[in-house]
Amino acid sequence: MRRWPGGAAGAPQRRDAGGSVEDYLSEKEQWEWIKTQVRENGPAVILAIAVVAAGVYGWRWWQGRLDAGRLEAGAKYTQMVQALDGGDRARALALFGELQRGYAASPYTDQARLLAARVHVLGGELDRAAGELAAVAENSKDRDLALVARLRLARVQIAQGKTDGALATLDAAEPGAFAAQYHEVRGDAYYAKGDKTAA
Repeated sequence: MRRWPGGAAGAPQRRDAGGSVEDYLSEKEQWEWIKTQVRENGPAVILAIAVVAAGVYGWRWWQGRLDAGRLEAGAKYTQMVQALDGGDRARALALFGELQRGYAASPYTDQARLLAARVHVLGGELDRAAGELAAVAENSKDRDLALVARLRLARVQIAQGKTDGALATLDAAEPGAFAAQYHEVRGDAYYAKGDKTAA
């Protein structure tokens, strides 16, 4: 005969003639107790196991999907860089459009916006360049990338003759590690404004 482990709650027990509880059960009694527990709790246990298994599978599927999306976005960004390096601005902008449509939340999309702004500057489309740079400056989760975008936006605004806008753009954020570049562009804005003393 076996002793039921730890006198588990709910385990069948016997009382001897003196009224004391005896934790020793026969094999048959143990088997009957197990069958009763399975009948009463089996569906809940099976459901719990199924829910946990589905959760693990779902989590792995989602992580795999995210990883695949990151790889695809990275590949599109690389193709965009190569197109721009090859002088194919139209192809670079087409790839940027694909990145925006398919991977809007990807960090690669913010970097691609900076490249698209460069394409627009090269094409003389300063308003479009400013729009892309402003989107990164205001919305990027990468603080350093947002600061770079703000710096470039100020340069574009100076080229547009919007020197007050450039100064406001520079003043809207603490430049951190980019303080020297911000100071230089601020001087350029004052110079373009005709304020040589402040420049």
